[in-house]
Amino acid sequence: MPPRLRRSRWLLPVAPGSRVTRLELFYDLIFVFAFLNVTGLAARHPTPRSLYAGAVVLALLWWCWTGFVALSNTVRADHGVIPLVGMAIMTGVFVLAITIPQAFVDQPDDLPGPLVFAVAYLFVRAVTVAGFLLVLTSAGHTRGQFAVLTVPALVAAVLVVLSVVLPRWIPAEAVTGTRLALWSAALLAEYSVGLVLPYARWSVASAAHWAERHGLIVLIALGEAVISLGIGPGRFDRLALTIPVIAACALGIVLIAALWWLHFDTLSPSVEQTLHRVRDLSRVPLARDVFTYLHLVLIFGVVSTALGLKLVLETLAMPGADRLPWSAVGTLYAGVLLYVLAGVAIGLRLSRRPRPSDLTAAAVVVALIGPATFVDPLVALAALTTVCCALAVVQRFTGKVARQRVKAMVRAEEQVAEEAVSRWRRERL
Repeated sequence: MPPRLRRSRWLLPVAPGSRVTRLELFYDLIFVFAFLNVTGLAARHPTPRSLYAGAVVLALLWWCWTGFVALSNTVRADHGVIPLVGMAIMTGVFVLAITIPQAFVDQPDDLPGPLVFAVAYLFVRAVTVAGFLLVLTSAGHTRGQFAVLTVPALVAAVLVVLSVVLPRWIPAEAVTGTRLALWSAALLAEYSVGLVLPYARWSVASAAHWAERHGLIVLIALGEAVISLGIGPGRFDRLALTIPVIAACALGIVLIAALWWLHFDTLSPSVEQTLHRVRDLSRVPLARDVFTYLHLVLIFGVVSTALGLKLVLETLAMPGADRLPWSAVGTLYAGVLLYVLAGVAIGLRLSRRPRPSDLTAAAVVVALIGPATFVDPLVALAALTTVCCALAVVQRFTGKVARQRVKAMVRAEEQVAEEAVSRWRRERL
């Protein structure tokens, strides 16, 4: 049920059948830019520390995004005062995005990057919490809901402030590590909110909105991978027009298309259908586990794959390079592996039965990591693409009954919705 708001012209509750609005899609474009900046940051210096820093930044961006999604699943994002809240959040996220290259290390002749990054993050979280408090003030609320909103956010705020202040009194060589540790602790404080949501009487007002919004952000991330592939290597001014580079681009597009198929063919609609079927208090843990947590792993996989493709192009653009470095192999293969394993975990959460084809494909990807460093970069990329395409084909022709049931339900729902809209328009327009 939607929240019981007091009569207010500033807030409009989300109905159970609400879908994603165009305004929300417009806001999500900022995250495309932010995701792209994360891959650009790690591509310049693909070291374990920079990759971990990129993962921390991506998790921060995801938490900012998912907080706004939860707010817009409670009240409409295109009505009353909420569009202003969304605009403020997007402004802060844009500042976060342009500050990513200097998030943990100061650059000379610029504003202190870590301070600007911290202030932008705190601003985004403060605006999101203020929006929730506005909604709770206009609806029935509990002390537990207020505590869930404020306590973890305050703990994270203290850790973020410490990440800016403490490095002034520690050795220079330990500054980046200290900041990363404090930001990681802040993330743990923020993400711990999900563990207590079912006990604080939170609800998912619209399962359709919740599932569609998370599906669209995966689609946006895949689009970001295409953009990252088209921009080309981070160390060069342009994408070299050579046969190996063009072949790698073609293989990259096929790989991204295979990843799209693995998620959106049957997995994504079956998750939404399961969420619709659950109408009691167990809907919140399901929405939390599958969408807030496991979809983050999907996003990690897509962004890591995008970074790996960028590093493959960089290797092919360098004269005399005939093998992929470990950084390229690790990020590319780990990205696909994370994506496949996230699908396995989502399937386990829904039905507790993993598909053998997914586990087999994950094992093959792991087995190919070592040999990929000893062969031509195109061969390494082609092998990974072949595995993903083979998995997509296997999923297309196995589990025929379950797949037909999911597809039939999708078509039936679309037909009912189209007939209802057409009937309404004939009567009123």
